[in-house]
Amino acid sequence: MTQQRSDYSYPLDESLIATEPLSDRSASRLMHLPANGSPPRHLSMKDLPSLLRAGDILVVNNTRVIPARIKMRKATGGAVELLVVRPGPGRRALALAHASKPLRPGQELALPDGRTVRVVEKVPPDQWEVEFPDDTLAVLEAHGEVPLPPYMRRAPVEGDRHRYQTVFARHPGSSAAPTAGLHLDAQLLSEIRARGVDVAEVTLHVGPGTFLPVRVDNLDEHVMHQEYWRVSEETAQAIERARARGGRVVAVGTTSSRTLETAGVDGTVRAGEGWTQLFIRPPYRFRVVDVLLTNFHLPESTLLMLVSALAGRERILAAYEEAQRLRYRFFSYGDAMLVERVA
Repeated sequence: MTQQRSDYSYPLDESLIATEPLSDRSASRLMHLPANGSPPRHLSMKDLPSLLRAGDILVVNNTRVIPARIKMRKATGGAVELLVVRPGPGRRALALAHASKPLRPGQELALPDGRTVRVVEKVPPDQWEVEFPDDTLAVLEAHGEVPLPPYMRRAPVEGDRHRYQTVFARHPGSSAAPTAGLHLDAQLLSEIRARGVDVAEVTLHVGPGTFLPVRVDNLDEHVMHQEYWRVSEETAQAIERARARGGRVVAVGTTSSRTLETAGVDGTVRAGEGWTQLFIRPPYRFRVVDVLLTNFHLPESTLLMLVSALAGRERILAAYEEAQRLRYRFFSYGDAMLVERVA
């Protein structure tokens, strides 16, 4: 049966959108959906270690968010805003552009320091290749802003440079945060390891597909943006050791999940890297991930569809309804769910 975008719609109380982070990362609320289908449990992120088992492996995404939003001026004085979605290597990058009139190849855009960015060419369907006057990441660090999602409806502040970043972020390249990881701090990770749970890292550089809306009604027609992923030999071996001893693979975030399912397409996680466009939605059957730590996601989003594939669409939508009734905080700076795969 063909699925429709509207199958993943729900009425959202916008007052529940978290526009500011909590000062304590692990102070968020945690809704637990057990694998046996019993009702949700309402806990705190500080309870997470007690929900994990010795022998499990927790997999986090170690990507680092870059200050990907940068404002410039055309020669005419018109404002242009770029969101860099694929930086480099070197001086070239792919970006989404927002301007009163479309960009054109050869156009030069002025940075605040007087140097210019050259528009190279349009990359269908909606991106532009641009060339910076210096290494892309260096220019973004000097002039870019934290790319907070549009639904926060506020400008970034200095504190966002730290808070819209996980404590294990190390490889720059994302234009949005892997937000489930924002709930973990050093103390919580220490407690998790003390319970006999391994912690491993993968990389997926989060691109615009994470927050851009699905624009087609028939989900068979939706095409995911490409995102770069990498799984090291060390991580692949650690995951397979955990599975061999009966441990569960606990993915921190939808980005870690997509990475693991891409690397384990035949059921065995192997080291590698590349570009993924994997679109996970019902009736997809997970081959690697057993448990997912995730935030509450936008209506009709590919992220909500992924979570529904793990635990069932009706159950997830019912959990979202209960979360709103109990005033959970939604989206990037919001609260979390621990979702166990339905057998």
